Amino acid sequence: MTYDWLELHKQAHAEFGRRVSAITDWDAPTPDTEWNVRDLVRHVIVEQQWVLPLLKGLTIDEAQPTIAPLCDDLVGEWRRYSWLATQAWQSTPAEAPVHLSYGMVTAAGYLREVVSDVTIHSWDLARAVSTDELLDDELVEAVWTVFEPQKDMLAASGLYAPAVPMGKNAPLQSRLLALTGRDDRR
Repeated sequence: MTYDWLELHKQAHAEFGRRVSAITDWDAPTPDTEWNVRDLVRHVIVEQQWVLPLLKGLTIDEAQPTIAPLCDDLVGEWRRYSWLATQAWQSTPAEAPVHLSYGMVTAAGYLREVVSDVTIHSWDLARAVSTDELLDDELVEAVWTVFEPQKDMLAASGLYAPAVPMGKNAPLQSRLLALTGRDDRR
């Protein structure tokens, strides 16, 4: 199946934005044991801040000084940087080269990475704020196509907790989350 990753980006941002709007306790723990809700939201916003300079062709070192400190209004910051990132993706050719910490990728490859990150963190935030954890089916399917082929690399990277054993008959969202060390069973 072919996915429209720009539309998936918008869907992932809508998913995350709905959960940001539901936050009542910014200090609540998240499934990312090192982060509370505030830390998680800051992480996702900062990832969106990086989109703009990286899509302009800057290297990580060149882009670093352009990343502005976030203000305390994280709801407003999310809206701002979500919108700016969306505008940047819409105006960048899919084959444009992007410098990442591990090397060069195309803008399309970077977009798949960012969509995947926001999608997983949408579930993290939903769990943390006790709101609807169900993610859009097409979004889950698309992110699965990114993560499943990389499951061994993900396990070795240390970026995620060890994979959670999950049966092959489990819902795809549960299997996707399990690849990243998350267990959606209560």
